[in-house]
Amino acid sequence: MKMEFNIALLKGDGIGVEIVDSAVAVLEKVAEKFGHKFNFTPYLIGGCAIDATGKPLPQETVDGCLASDSVLLGAVGGTKWDNQPGNNRPEKALLGIREALGLYTNLRPAKLYPSLRSASPLKEEIVGDGFDLMIVRELTGGIYFGDRGYRQGKYGEEAFDTEAYSVTEIERIGRVAFETAMKRNKKLTSIDKANVLESSRLWRKTMHELSKEYPEVEYNDMFVDNAAMQLVRNPQQFDVIVTSNMFGDILSDEASQITGSIGMLASASLGSTKRGMYEPIHGSAPDIAGQNKANPIATILSGAMMLRYSFGLSDEADCIEKAVDKVLNDGWRTADLMGSAEGTPLTCTEMTEKVLEAL
Repeated sequence: MKMEFNIALLKGDGIGVEIVDSAVAVLEKVAEKFGHKFNFTPYLIGGCAIDATGKPLPQETVDGCLASDSVLLGAVGGTKWDNQPGNNRPEKALLGIREALGLYTNLRPAKLYPSLRSASPLKEEIVGDGFDLMIVRELTGGIYFGDRGYRQGKYGEEAFDTEAYSVTEIERIGRVAFETAMKRNKKLTSIDKANVLESSRLWRKTMHELSKEYPEVEYNDMFVDNAAMQLVRNPQQFDVIVTSNMFGDILSDEASQITGSIGMLASASLGSTKRGMYEPIHGSAPDIAGQNKANPIATILSGAMMLRYSFGLSDEADCIEKAVDKVLNDGWRTADLMGSAEGTPLTCTEMTEKVLEAL
């Protein structure tokens, strides 16, 4: 059945332009192959939006994203905008667009492909045949959205940021995590700091209550410091991880690094509707921007996640993922995946062409 979708493109800064263009090329190929139509409309976000409008998140961008069926984001930020005040930095746009779209769930898969085992910093006896875990991160609550400011404290001027979670917020993200576990290997680990933080004690209590609704899921709790150690000691023990905004931010980046390259990992930000925002988890990499060196795979796989989670096109998503698998198994690598291997790495454009050929 032919389907038509409107996709907002937020290319952003640095390598964002290159990698989003790569994902668009792959999505257009999939549309041609399966008889669909994707309409792409670009909007400004981040540093380029500051340059054009003075604001990192113009209202036109918010309105355009709200009117779309889904959003594909590249990356924002760079040293050019380091002198911007805190409330007008490019990264502020990410919090703003997540809030505007009601995206309270962040899905971050961390998968080590068998063909990339040598690129992982972990020993081969630890990673074995690879691993495949999913981090479910709460995205619109916690310390990133709590009260903050400056005040006079015990030692003079001090800054503060507040961590706060409601039962409703915890139940909402917890239910997503349990449902995700039900679709995978029915194993869920909840990460908190309940031995120190009151917000974590409420998190743990709420998750325990919720677990009673999912008796088929093997559920356990883990302190965040132990989780950080366990991810590098034995990542295969995890299937689905659920945690707060800040802990999820940190742990998902750690998980990405042990896969061998941050340039491989996609993410999905979802809310209560089918509209989501899909992006690679890496940054704008201004040091290589415009040099055609970026790895486009994370953004291409983000496009696959969009097809699966927002559009319900699982076969089309599988097609992209299998194409990426084939390219990697055939030995093709961008610079970030080379490690100690000999040979010339592919450019961003060349890697995209290899994926298109595999499709």
